[in-house]
Amino acid sequence: MCELPIDAQITFVYASDLEESARFYESVLGLQLAVDQGSCRIYSVRDRSAYLGVCQGEAAPEDVSGLIITLVTSDVDGWYERIVARGWPCEHPPRHNETYQIYHFFLRDPSGYRIEVQRFDREDWDRSRRS
Repeated sequence: MCELPIDAQITFVYASDLEESARFYESVLGLQLAVDQGSCRIYSVRDRSAYLGVCQGEAAPEDVSGLIITLVTSDVDGWYERIVARGWPCEHPPRHNETYQIYHFFLRDPSGYRIEVQRFDREDWDRSRRS
């Protein structure tokens, strides 16, 4: 276990059109804007401990296939219904993946980043939370 404190975690991605990405993360996913730095917006994903930063980037990667942003939730179906109701396409409806013991679906943000919304079927998935 790490003995030094980590107060939060931020994952940064680049967008060629920050305004379009901001509309997606704010209106479709409903993430709360934590700070607007002008060319970079940081969204709260979970209780001021996990964040997603979306930055305007002229050098935004063309191949984003190596990155998946995963949001873990107990209500995968609710998230799917929310996203579809806002007119955003998903790759498939929620389904079980026996290999990884998860229930999930995928969609892509305006920059092409793949987003997974999932629930772990295993109750012991996070060993760090064990007492």
